[in-house]
Amino acid sequence: MKNVPGTAIDRRTFITLSAATAGLVLYPDTLLFGQTSTGITANQISTASQAAASPAATKPAQRPDPLKPELVKEFVIAAHVDLDKTKALLTETPALLNATWDWGAGDFEMAIGGAGHMGRRDIALFLISQGGRFDLFVAAMLGRLDVVKPMLAAFPHLANSRGPHGIPLMVHAQKGGQDAAEVAAFLESLKAQPA
Repeated sequence: MKNVPGTAIDRRTFITLSAATAGLVLYPDTLLFGQTSTGITANQISTASQAAASPAATKPAQRPDPLKPELVKEFVIAAHVDLDKTKALLTETPALLNATWDWGAGDFEMAIGGAGHMGRRDIALFLISQGGRFDLFVAAMLGRLDVVKPMLAAFPHLANSRGPHGIPLMVHAQKGGQDAAEVAAFLESLKAQPA
């Protein structure tokens, strides 16, 4: 007879469950915690568990204060055109590296994004060398066909996506100049292909 909720159980199951319950009542330390070679008792384990769960142990790490918005905006603007200022600001406040400025209406931009649509290869490469996040738009501006082509093969609709300020992928490639000519030609060839 199978044990189905709401039905009677067979004699073997009843006896097994009864014995287990009796064991828990009569010998809780041994059955719940087992005998240890170190001689640690259930009370010692319980005390250690309570100590580990103390407020000091469970208190989450305190997060640092947010970056000052005006500093984030200054850094993002600098990375559009000024390598020296970008370096100076990042040296002073390393947390700016991947900070994002909200221009409004869903137009978020990191410093590397500004360098990307302005064709500032030097600034983009500096930010990447510091661990900056790298995206498809910056790859297009840098002329990285080895990155752009497989990304678009895997996700063809990205060819129509837009970067900061709604700037299309093709414009990023064009801003890359001669270094990105192959990427621009590749993106142009996608327009001729049927959807």
